[in-house]
Amino acid sequence: MNYQTEAIRAIEAQQAKVTARSPQWMVGEQLKDICRREPRSAELLAQDLKVEAMSITAAEKKIKAFADGHKTGNFSCVTPMEADRILREFYGLPEPSVAPPPAADPPERKIIDLSDFL
Repeated sequence: MNYQTEAIRAIEAQQAKVTARSPQWMVGEQLKDICRREPRSAELLAQDLKVEAMSITAAEKKIKAFADGHKTGNFSCVTPMEADRILREFYGLPEPSVAPPPAADPPERKIIDLSDFL
């Protein structure tokens, strides 16, 4: 089993213990998205999620603490980018790469003459 599959299974097992669409469940969804895009992060999450102190519930508490610290009246909000940053800090995940590096030279194209096949 690869780390991506292992991490997603661990997340889904923890999600099964909370209410669907709850804040903890949504943390799991965001972590699954990270796993699908970033194999190195999936490897780290597969290890971290084995520890109770690193559960999706514990991660959600970090996001809630941030929201509580940034309230405006009775309203608080955490943007997806802020949640991503909090989760990366909590789990020690690397920053996502913005784009893959460009290839050195594009591959050479060959022209096929159909008359060669006649």
